[in-house]
Amino acid sequence: MDVVDLRDFYRTRLGQTAQRLIRRRIREIWPDLRGERLLGLGYAVPYLRPFVDEAESVIAFMPAGQGVMAWPARGPNRVALVDETHLPLQDASVSRVLMAHAVENSESYRRMLHEAWRVLEGNGRLMIVVPNRSGVWARTDRTPFGHGHPFSVSQLGRLLSETQFIPKQQHRALFIPPLELKVLLAAAPAWERLGCKWLTTFGGVIVIEASKQLYRPIQDGNRQRAAGIGAGIRAGARPAAGFSNADRLGHSKP
Repeated sequence: MDVVDLRDFYRTRLGQTAQRLIRRRIREIWPDLRGERLLGLGYAVPYLRPFVDEAESVIAFMPAGQGVMAWPARGPNRVALVDETHLPLQDASVSRVLMAHAVENSESYRRMLHEAWRVLEGNGRLMIVVPNRSGVWARTDRTPFGHGHPFSVSQLGRLLSETQFIPKQQHRALFIPPLELKVLLAAAPAWERLGCKWLTTFGGVIVIEASKQLYRPIQDGNRQRAAGIGAGIRAGARPAAGFSNADRLGHSKP
């Protein structure tokens, strides 16, 4: 699905409803971005608008395979076409990254997440919006959320851990069926309240926030090698010449 298809979807009544519902969930997680430097990656522009006048800076990168169009409609352009596996930013240069229509549509999503890790500052936050494997929206290709590779919460959590992120919180959104019926769209807020309370498994999208893992954990193989090295050091340790075991333990001869 290219950038024109995505733009056209968000111009429909169903797309505008989806935008409002997902924006609300994003705002619950990020209620205040004053002083933050925000990067949108994928087709995140429908969710960036509320932060333009609040954050210190807001920019959007669209992957080359998706295509690009200028945004916003008024004011200086904030969008660039990029290779999502080589972002044109310095290390630790942004404090927030919001990915939408990105992970599920990329053939190199692990490398893209590694790049997001690189450009995030140490206490930065990543948020990802992806289609929920258990949701109705992933089962029809009439919307962008039915394209690409949907995820379950457990799959997304493993992916984040593999790319040196720590999942912090996750929510779901889009509990209405993906149908452009006026009466259904008018009742969307009620569907969301009901779904968030009783039907969380079936939300159309997962919205997950993660922080950077600053220290790589020791893998099992490395842990075993380290244990072996430590055992060898202990087994081969001998007091230095001129020192007895008592001296080594901090005792002196009477």
